[in-house]
Amino acid sequence: MSSKIYVGNLPYTIDDASLRQNFSEFGGVMSAKVMMDRDTGRSKGFAFVEMSSAEEAQAAITGLNGMSVSGRSIVVNISKPKEPSTGYGSGYRDTRN
Repeated sequence: MSSKIYVGNLPYTIDDASLRQNFSEFGGVMSAKVMMDRDTGRSKGFAFVEMSSAEEAQAAITGLNGMSVSGRSIVVNISKPKEPSTGYGSGYRDTRN
C-alpha cells in the first residue's frame, strides 16, 4: 500500500502548513501540498500528503476521512497513480478535404 494520500473537498482557505499540522497527528508527514491554480494563486480545493509509512497513511485516512473542516466534509483516501497518456490527443481535427 502507498503512503501518498489524496485529500479532497478542502476549504479554499487551508494552506500547506495547516494541512501538515492536521496530518502530523497520525505520524510523520514527508510532504503536504495544497494544489493551487497557477493563474489566480487560489487553492483548487484538493491536496496530496505523503506519510512516513503505509500504516500511518491508513491511520490518517481512517481518522480524517469525512471529518468536517471549516464546514466542509473532507475526502481522504490513497492517491491513485496518474493514468499514463496514450500520446493521442483528443482535440478536434478537421478531416474535410
